[in-house]
Amino acid sequence: MALLPSFRLLPRATAPTSSPLSVRRTRPRGLALPRVRCCASGTPHPAAAARDTAASWAGELAGAVPWKAAVSGALALAVSFTCFVADARTGVNKPELLPKEFTTVIDVAGFLSSGQENRLRQEIEDLEKDTGYKLRVLAQNYPDTPGLAIKDFWQVDERTIVFVADPTFGNIINFNIGPLVDLDVPRSFWSQVSGKYGNMFYWKEKGEDASIEAAVTAISRCLRDPAGTNNCSEVL
Repeated sequence: MALLPSFRLLPRATAPTSSPLSVRRTRPRGLALPRVRCCASGTPHPAAAARDTAASWAGELAGAVPWKAAVSGALALAVSFTCFVADARTGVNKPELLPKEFTTVIDVAGFLSSGQENRLRQEIEDLEKDTGYKLRVLAQNYPDTPGLAIKDFWQVDERTIVFVADPTFGNIINFNIGPLVDLDVPRSFWSQVSGKYGNMFYWKEKGEDASIEAAVTAISRCLRDPAGTNNCSEVL
């Protein structure tokens, strides 16, 4: 039985002064590879500590159970971040759903046309060359998902943003953010993207593909912003 998601604000790391990991921002050298963690907004929960010890990254991602957004008025959703928290017993591992060759966009749900997939791949490739960040997109309808198999397929590390598009529980946009990305991008940005382009009103009117493309464009603009107090402050 899946655990209900619980959220807590993690202490924000202090940005180091130098690193070769990004061509435009400073990074720490010689960091041990930490478990990729999600950024969440909300109040602390008593189950958080137990969650951290019981759920691995793979179990969290494979569960991919988004927190249902609360509707406030006709045009607004109060969005909470998905932490992909699930009991390990509910984890999905279907490597047979992975493509034969490497790709940065996996669409097992059929939301995207071949042309849209190609445009997203090109944007993601250019973004990685320019910034050093790795954006990966998985479109799914849980439990029809490769699940934990994507971690090795994509070689997920501390510079990786895993964007899971899954409309099963309401909001279609969910993220798992590497800790080095978290140093530079304010956590409010991810909730703004999810709230603007992932809410049910948006994707039901414009389509799941439109939500995915809009979110990727917003992420690309944010990661190209110069580092500073106002970077990624707006979602266009």
